[in-house]
Amino acid sequence: MSRIQAFTLTTIAMIAFAGNSLLARLALRDTDIDAASFTSIRLVSGALILCLLVTVRGRSSAPRVAGRGSWLSAMALFVYAAGFSFAYLGLAAGTGALLLFGAVQATMIGWGLWSGERLRPLQWLGFVVAFAGLFGLLLPGVSAPPLASSLLMLAAGIAWGVYSLRAKGAGDPTLVTTGNFTRAVPFTLVLSALMGARLQLDGPGVGYAVASGAITSALGYAIWYMALPALKAATAASVQLSVPVIAAIGGVLLLSEPLTLRLVLTGLAILGGIGLVIFEKQRLLKAPA
Repeated sequence: MSRIQAFTLTTIAMIAFAGNSLLARLALRDTDIDAASFTSIRLVSGALILCLLVTVRGRSSAPRVAGRGSWLSAMALFVYAAGFSFAYLGLAAGTGALLLFGAVQATMIGWGLWSGERLRPLQWLGFVVAFAGLFGLLLPGVSAPPLASSLLMLAAGIAWGVYSLRAKGAGDPTLVTTGNFTRAVPFTLVLSALMGARLQLDGPGVGYAVASGAITSALGYAIWYMALPALKAATAASVQLSVPVIAAIGGVLLLSEPLTLRLVLTGLAILGGIGLVIFEKQRLLKAPA
């Protein structure tokens, strides 16, 4: 794969991941669809498209896809998707993406520390700065995001961090993702059943949910996995810093959301701090023993 192809695929994947936040916020703010239905339609449509992709590529047949992945990973995927949807009932797109990204990275860094990984002084500085940014974003104030929605998004980020950790070394990423999406469907259908009479659907909301599941989730992951082998580890980690930025810009331009000073300053702290941890880790890996 050429550098131009890798760059193009990576750019499309990052826009798709940011698009999940924009679609969820648009659907849950401007249409009548409820968060549980949005979650169910997103996961079901994502599972269907991933099964179709796997079948067309000849790697497996749709009935055998569920044999890939695991129930624990599927549960983590479901918790992420549900928390994500319910959080966007109250969060702006950029704020939600920033909280999600921060929680994902904090979970993965925290697991590394628990497993015996040691951070160097610059990495500790980055971790503290990022944590301070998250804390500052949640401090009470006029421009503070709703606490309940913020906690739901943090829970979604932790779940996605767990999912990402479990996915490492689990096998072919597309097959594993397909299996986990398929296994997550029963969980989300149970959630919808429990919501009962509170379920609401409308055409635009369903359309946004299908787009989120089929395009920005399923196809987004497929494109990312195509580009990933051509990227260096540092590049793959650092380009993901762009997702909250794209979501924030998209929220301002497409959803008319305000770009507050709090979001800008805390966003710089969170992304800058995490970036420092990533870049310092890669520098140490390249340094001679």
